[in-house]
Amino acid sequence: MSMFNNVPKIAYEGRNSKNPFAFKHYNPQEMVLGKTMEEHLRFAVAYWHTYVASGSDPFGVGTAVRSWDSLSPLDKAKARVEANFELMDKLNIPFYCFHDVDVAPEGATLAETNKNLDIIVSLLKENMKSTGKKLLWNTVNLFTNPRYVHGAGTTNNAEVFAYAAATIKKGLEVGKELGAENYVFWGGREGYESLLNTDMKLELDNLARLLHMAVDYAKEIGFDAQFLIEPKPKEPTKHQYDFDAATALAFLQNYDLKPYFKLNIEANHATLAGHTFEHELRVARINGVLGSIDANQGDLLLGWDTDEFPTDLYTSTLAMYEVLQNGGFGRGGVNFDAKVRRSSFEDEDLFYAHIAGMDSYARGLKAAAKLIEERVLDDLLEHRYRSFREGIGAEIVSGKATLKSIEAYALQNNPIKNESGRLEQLKATLNEVIFSV
Repeated sequence: MSMFNNVPKIAYEGRNSKNPFAFKHYNPQEMVLGKTMEEHLRFAVAYWHTYVASGSDPFGVGTAVRSWDSLSPLDKAKARVEANFELMDKLNIPFYCFHDVDVAPEGATLAETNKNLDIIVSLLKENMKSTGKKLLWNTVNLFTNPRYVHGAGTTNNAEVFAYAAATIKKGLEVGKELGAENYVFWGGREGYESLLNTDMKLELDNLARLLHMAVDYAKEIGFDAQFLIEPKPKEPTKHQYDFDAATALAFLQNYDLKPYFKLNIEANHATLAGHTFEHELRVARINGVLGSIDANQGDLLLGWDTDEFPTDLYTSTLAMYEVLQNGGFGRGGVNFDAKVRRSSFEDEDLFYAHIAGMDSYARGLKAAAKLIEERVLDDLLEHRYRSFREGIGAEIVSGKATLKSIEAYALQNNPIKNESGRLEQLKATLNEVIFSV
């Protein structure tokens, strides 16, 4: 049974097409730097925003109109499975991502919740086998239920910690069952409101203990997915322990977890942390922990996580530049952790939104490839830092220099001459590259 009767299969028609149900830039088989666009981008559908989000906000109930709205919780979950694979097929998206409660309703007990999940996982597995679609990553929701009011891995309540740990165990088993490429840990409520009633050291130690348990259990059951941490600075918790890429990296290093984890970087989370998306990607990349991305964007006029579909070509270009410099995603990909606006409540809007995001990242990929092929940034950086390839600069970089040798050099009173960074010229060049592809 079709869930989206009014939507045709989306094909690439080129930038001159006027068809709203067509890609203007995303051509899956187009070669870019030796790989197809499909291989580079590894697009994924975010189950929670695409099928579960209702369009509600703090001032109004949901507006989304979906064919499964009137069904019972379990039947609704089954209908969403059908919708997921139909949407993926029509958009030619190879991957999807989900939290456990996105795909199956919670029960009155953990056993009942697991039973519901088993039913839906069986359906997901059947559809994956028949369609060839794959799971980019799965995770578990440790933030929505009131039991997590004080956190999950960082809770003050050992009973809650135990429930969260059991939920993660099931999530790892589900990931293995469905062949997930990655498994994500997002600390939705892993943080605190006030230090007045918080034992920060114990909370961080316990979070690390929980992650080590997950690493050990994944090894035990032979689940070889890449583990990912997703940084976010605030919302819902005032002080999040995974504030940004640098903070998450420090945590992983401090608790000997870095060998097992990479980072899943989200654009809107970077904005909330006061960073650009490309900054967070660069921090992850140069430290060898760039694993995957959540592709969305925030509204700079609003102070919360708006999760809009990505249409900013400047950001998508610089994001894909970092990914290409990283040697690609590896097992990661481009997950559209984005939701249609509250006023975009019809089924067709789900397709328009994904088309916009996929075209934006396809264009960003082409522009980033051009930056690399034409050495637009490489030549500039090579020239700008050339003083560290000769003389005293080379000695500094090689480790031969000491404070005494550098002082002796500085005392020679050599004239210091700085050069312009030419930033405005470079941005103008970047604009030309982006709008030429």
